[in-house]
Amino acid sequence: MTLKGKKIAILLAPRGTEEPEFVEPKHAVEAAGASVTVVGVEAGEVQTVNNDLEPGSSFSVDKAVAEVSASDFDGLVIPGGSVGADTLRGNEQIVSFV
Repeated sequence: MTLKGKKIAILLAPRGTEEPEFVEPKHAVEAAGASVTVVGVEAGEVQTVNNDLEPGSSFSVDKAVAEVSASDFDGLVIPGGSVGADTLRGNEQIVSFV
C-alpha cells in the first residue's frame, strides 16, 4: 500500500502516550510515503512512556492543535496509552479536531 502524497496527522498527548504505539505507526506511515505532522495540545517536546509507568523517549510536537485543521490532512493516527488517550479525550480542541 502506498500513501505517497498523503498528509497524515499523528496525535501525541502531553503525557502518557505509549512509545511503541507512537513510533511504530509513525514509521509505517512514513515508509508508505506519507508526510507526517505530529499534532499535540501545544508544540514542543513531549515524553512518551513504556508500560504506562516507565519513562520513554522525548519527541517533538510539530504543530499545536490550534494551528491545524482536520481538512489539512488525509488521515489521522491516534496512538494508544491509557493516560495519553484520556488526556486527549479531555481536551475540547483535540476532540473537535478528531
